[in-house]
Amino acid sequence: MSSLTPKPFHWGDFAPTTPLSTEEIETKALSLLSQMSLSEKIDQLSGDTPRLRGIWEMIKAYNFTPIPAGANERLGIPPVLFSDGPRGVVMYHSTCFPVSMARGASWDTALEQRIGEAIGIEVRAQGGNFFAGVCINLLRHPAWGRAQETYGEDPHHLGEMGAALVRGVQQHVMACIKHFACNSMENARFKVDVQADERTLQEIYLPHFKRCLDEGAASVMSAYNKLNGTFCGHHTWLLRQILKEEWGFQGFVISDFAWGIREAKAALLGGLDIEMPFEKYFKKLLKLVQKGEVPEALIDEAVIRILRQKIRFAQVGNQNTYHPGQVASEAHQALARESAQKAMVLLKNDPIVATGAPLLPLDLGKIKKIAVIGKLAEVPNTGDKGSSKVRAPYIITPLQGLREAVGSQATVSFCDGKNIAQAQKAAQEADAVVLVAGYTHKQEGEYIVFIGGDRDALTLSAHDEKLIVAVAQANPKTVVVLQGGSAIITEAWREKVPALLMGWYLGMEGGHALADVLLGSANPSGKLPCVFPKSTAQLPFFDKNATQITYDFYHGYRLMDKQQTQPAFAFGFGLSYTHFQLNNLYLPTPTLAANQNLLCSIEVTNTGQRTGEEVVQVYYGCADSAVERHQKGLVAFQKIALQPGETQVVAFEIPATKFAYFDVKSRSWVVEAANYQLWVGNSSRAEDLIQASFQIT
Repeated sequence: MSSLTPKPFHWGDFAPTTPLSTEEIETKALSLLSQMSLSEKIDQLSGDTPRLRGIWEMIKAYNFTPIPAGANERLGIPPVLFSDGPRGVVMYHSTCFPVSMARGASWDTALEQRIGEAIGIEVRAQGGNFFAGVCINLLRHPAWGRAQETYGEDPHHLGEMGAALVRGVQQHVMACIKHFACNSMENARFKVDVQADERTLQEIYLPHFKRCLDEGAASVMSAYNKLNGTFCGHHTWLLRQILKEEWGFQGFVISDFAWGIREAKAALLGGLDIEMPFEKYFKKLLKLVQKGEVPEALIDEAVIRILRQKIRFAQVGNQNTYHPGQVASEAHQALARESAQKAMVLLKNDPIVATGAPLLPLDLGKIKKIAVIGKLAEVPNTGDKGSSKVRAPYIITPLQGLREAVGSQATVSFCDGKNIAQAQKAAQEADAVVLVAGYTHKQEGEYIVFIGGDRDALTLSAHDEKLIVAVAQANPKTVVVLQGGSAIITEAWREKVPALLMGWYLGMEGGHALADVLLGSANPSGKLPCVFPKSTAQLPFFDKNATQITYDFYHGYRLMDKQQTQPAFAFGFGLSYTHFQLNNLYLPTPTLAANQNLLCSIEVTNTGQRTGEEVVQVYYGCADSAVERHQKGLVAFQKIALQPGETQVVAFEIPATKFAYFDVKSRSWVVEAANYQLWVGNSSRAEDLIQASFQIT
């Protein structure tokens, strides 16, 4: 497989010579449809790879080359050419960016759009025209093995980050959002039946999908699981009523691979358009149409949806600009490094007793020997090795990155930490310690034959917890760097270390970026996209082998607000090497009608000595609502950069519809005439928020 050479994808004669209007796209699609036989139409609705070969390719080297669906040489219709994600392009040897959860921690939509542009270029340069890596499943529980593939636990944050990726990718290729819907368990993904009422679905588990479709996403991938008793790939309410009718989605729905549907008739009637990655059940469609069990009109509708997007994206990008040299280019390497820098979340940075100053950033003017401890420090650990695996041309480990950055300024020793006594000795002999601990694809990720899957525990291993305590006792100048895909419980050791950095899975440039942050050439600006609990008692019920589970209205920070419990680290929390002060929250018109926008602004000042970035977060609540509401929910955010001493006024304009609830009886969104609370700050913690009130009349 590795000897194959990628070839750029060109739409060729299928691309129009002049831009087409929406009406002209529809006319061309109908014209092509009218020239097809029934068999040719059905051929558009599944992967082109023969089944046995497709299974072999999935096992040997999943998606190393584009996976085709719906080619028609007679009419000159190119196939959908599938590439997976979301860490980057799964095909060939592409740029490996940080996992989505890490990028979610950046809260930087402009950065995410740039990553999307790079991914779109690399898909196109390597023969693809379709990127199925916009994963926006909501993180209900941090034990979910594929939590790393999504952006976090909050619907608004998820929607904005996903929409940014769609914007970037679709400058070059089609983007697919997945998995629709309520897919946030791994081990039981093929069998679990998620039970959820409609208000919970509409307000918690669906709005981020709607946000990405409003951004113009070309395609949606259905989920493996059942929703209220029906497989998502067969789900008429989900795919036809909500997605295609109520939301007006004009694109096409593809199945998740191999087990995404279980029966041809139910899938097509339910609203699925393409079975991937090969024809398994849809081979029966011809006979079903001939017997009158499936209307040919539904076949036609699916084909039109597919052709519509192919014609639309045949006009996107400059076909002469894509070439393999753009893949993992210096520019994309630099982008991966920047993304990794901005993904890290500084959770703790206490003053050291000896100096009275925070441990980080490490000062090479005073620190001449650094001990790097922990086996993960020398492991190329970019996350899951399932369908999201990116075959990067290289991976910089934490140890390599730190040694390259330090150079001759200090000595960097390494101890894998397997022997705790040896680790203590290495720590005692050093001026400072960087201890790397966490997970790999073996503990969390796609469930493949007893590897990966949902996590059994949210703590570190017992050995790693003992190692941290022992090393911190030996050297109080110890910073712990965590690697993982979502929340980690730190209660057994957190108070014993002065500095703690959440390092996620940082991609191919992760080691360089980590050194940048530890040594201070980059200022950490990440904020948690999911709450870090003190115990599992603060989280929803989770059974990784469940056949049925209820998803209710509460999870994450909203559940802790209801419980009136405090997490270890709050949603939206993250420290910096500088300090920010927020003042003067201002609402020029605190009374508005349901069809108006709420205006608010706040002053943000960098009161420290370093340039830094801050994320200003806006939450709202409605205490006197006629229906049950969350205490607060994120409704807007903005990331800004400030020089030392600089003050910036950050303004928001929020439509009143953002404060609506879904009324189940009328099946409509209601902007309630009521009194509301507004909180603006730099995390969801009460002490980090400034409150104001407004009214909708």
